[in-house]
Amino acid sequence: MKLDYRRYDLKLKHTFTISRSSRDIVPVVLLELEKDGITAYGEASPNARYNETPETVETFFSLIDLEKLSDPFKIERINDYLDSISDHNASAKAAIDIAIHDWVGKRTGMPLYRYFGGEKEKAPITTFTIGIDSPEIIVKKTREAVEYPVLKIKVGLPNDEEIIKAVRSVTDKPLRVDANEGWKSKEEALERINWLSTQNVEFIEQPMPAAQIDDVRWLRERVKMPIIADEAVSSMYAIPELATAYDGINIKVQKNGGLLKARKMIYAARVNRMKIMLGCMIETSVGITAAAQLSPLVDWNDLDGNVLISNDPFRGAQNKSGHIVLNDDPGLGVTPIS
Repeated sequence: MKLDYRRYDLKLKHTFTISRSSRDIVPVVLLELEKDGITAYGEASPNARYNETPETVETFFSLIDLEKLSDPFKIERINDYLDSISDHNASAKAAIDIAIHDWVGKRTGMPLYRYFGGEKEKAPITTFTIGIDSPEIIVKKTREAVEYPVLKIKVGLPNDEEIIKAVRSVTDKPLRVDANEGWKSKEEALERINWLSTQNVEFIEQPMPAAQIDDVRWLRERVKMPIIADEAVSSMYAIPELATAYDGINIKVQKNGGLLKARKMIYAARVNRMKIMLGCMIETSVGITAAAQLSPLVDWNDLDGNVLISNDPFRGAQNKSGHIVLNDDPGLGVTPIS
């Protein structure tokens, strides 16, 4: 077995701002795994919120004993081995897990969505994300997103109402709103959500810091809008407690360590009667297509990370006006763009 990896800087079409940061460039680490003449692909999109950088990803890769990956069909054992290296480094683990799944799919001649028991026609529509910006730029971004039927709007700063009003000056399509832990008090969150409920908003994502779960419980008793956990979702073991405060969870393959763990989280959420959204980081079509293989199994998609960039080096699942179109190529179904 051979493992190669390299850094790659993703260039955003617009400055991407959320409540805690702004970015124009997002560095990822692309991975190739080769065995028995089959080349498989993976991707790590490290996020500072979870103490990850390209350097931590590369350090993790350098510690891997390739002999432990020699039988890709033993995906459970491989994931246990990766966890034994470190309790953290979720995006690095996700890159290996994605590549292992890609290899297995190619070896068996089966697209992963079918391997997971899904029907690609059941993949929900995905949102298109509009980051925090001035009202003038928000209007411009909203007009550019005319083809997408549902928008995800980032909020969490003092000008939240200004942002939503800018969007509403252009369109009345349904919105999903993400505060990225931006509202620090339950009273502030209650006031903002009550106002958002008048603006055709379907749900609010992570209104308050992840640690303030008691405040979210208080909030949930006072609002009718569904509340979805994102930054609060650390692993499948956190789901039973999250179910006491949230109506659903956002599962991200990169944040949660790969496709195997994401599938387990889907099942755990269903047991706890929670809604499920598949989310993403800013990623290439490798990471987005990997997550999209699970999309027939969930309620909502937020898989637009690859359409927010201008230099995607891969071609995979297609985003056609918000519809995720999976192909029937074996494995992930991604190919490099030369």
